[in-house]
Amino acid sequence: MSAFSNIWKIKELRERILFTLGLVFICRMLAIVPTPGVDASELAKAIQSAQQTASGGLMGTFDLFTGGALSRISVGTLGIWPYITASIIIQLMTAIIPALERMAREGESGRQKLNQTTRYLTLVICAFQSLGIVALLNNPAVIGLGSARLVQMPGVAFTVMTIVCISAGTMLTMWLGEQITERGIGNGTSIIIMVNICARLPQSLFETIIRFIPTEGQAAQFNFFHLVLLLTLAFCVFAGTIALTQGMRRIPIHTARRSVGSRAVGGQSTYMPLRVNFSGVMPIIFAGPILQACGWVLGRIPNNHPNRFVELIGDFGRALQTGVSNSYLIFYAILIVFFSFFWVATQFHAVRIADELKSGNSYVPGIRPGMPTAEFLDLTMTRVTFIGAIGLVIIAVTPTLLYREFEIPYGLASFFGGTSLLIIVGVALDTLRQVESYLVMRNYDGFLKHGRLRGRR
Repeated sequence: MSAFSNIWKIKELRERILFTLGLVFICRMLAIVPTPGVDASELAKAIQSAQQTASGGLMGTFDLFTGGALSRISVGTLGIWPYITASIIIQLMTAIIPALERMAREGESGRQKLNQTTRYLTLVICAFQSLGIVALLNNPAVIGLGSARLVQMPGVAFTVMTIVCISAGTMLTMWLGEQITERGIGNGTSIIIMVNICARLPQSLFETIIRFIPTEGQAAQFNFFHLVLLLTLAFCVFAGTIALTQGMRRIPIHTARRSVGSRAVGGQSTYMPLRVNFSGVMPIIFAGPILQACGWVLGRIPNNHPNRFVELIGDFGRALQTGVSNSYLIFYAILIVFFSFFWVATQFHAVRIADELKSGNSYVPGIRPGMPTAEFLDLTMTRVTFIGAIGLVIIAVTPTLLYREFEIPYGLASFFGGTSLLIIVGVALDTLRQVESYLVMRNYDGFLKHGRLRGRR
């Protein structure tokens, strides 16, 4: 607790934290202010009736990351996700398009050009997604939200107004995230996502607590055994997630000594960290919506289709719609493993790293420079990625198993694994690193007296 009290003794750190809290408050307001022209009561009824469908599950996933903004169709409906989508597209295209790759190698000026390109792409994505939201509001039956009239005065004016409001909300959220990164504490985009996820925690805790309270004529649904189980699982899952997030394989790197003029340079030994969870939360983000979208598409095949094979495909789609079936979990795990390796293949360039080591007169002990070093790094990263992918699968399926086997509310179970836990743990550790650096730099005690946070020197 002394570390938390020391935070407020450092003026710069105190101002950064208060600045971050102020901008986070504004982001939450954007998630609450509704978009004009939408009947809020009819929208709430339609979403409640669609909770058991694939479209409802897909909406629930995105609604979790927007802090409930999607279910309200608020100004911040899209949240920060169009910006994240644009960033992912630019990252993937950088590995494919030579012009973007050259831009990425131009240093600070190239990074600024890529950031500006990402902002323009974000605006385009906002416009298309906002137009899609308008179309769904005008015809909610398409995604299983019933035939209620959600738009009070449909027409061109409503379409333009909604696109402008939602796009402006997203661009403002993106700007606030950049301001947090520059003048606050932690990564602004990540903090906004984490706060949106944690905004659902009080409601989930309330839904769980009432299950421990007996009602008139009925015993409590949960007992002391469930409480012990939840606490034990929370400790194990959080500890495992932290270990997976911080785990790395250290590759020793030696720099040969060479003479520059009249003095010798080099001769140093360091290491290259290969993260166990190199892909982060991206495989889970890709796998979940893809399966839910496939379940919604395939589930529209009728049960009594004359072709038996087509009928089986429809049954498979309906199994995916539940989100808790064995078929869903198996393909969920397969997709997570696939996207883990896919992300590493597109973002980890062993040949480029080997060339940079060779040009810097550095080498891996026992490995010849050049292509042998690239092959060694590629093989090592493949093994490390496999371990990380298995860890991601365990974390991803834990909430579903808790919900299916122990009937724990899914809102609370989602904090025991999956995307929510990975984001919360990753952002919390990253923010703690920055706070720790401020404390240590001012000669204050940090959060840890034994052990260390990754990155602390």
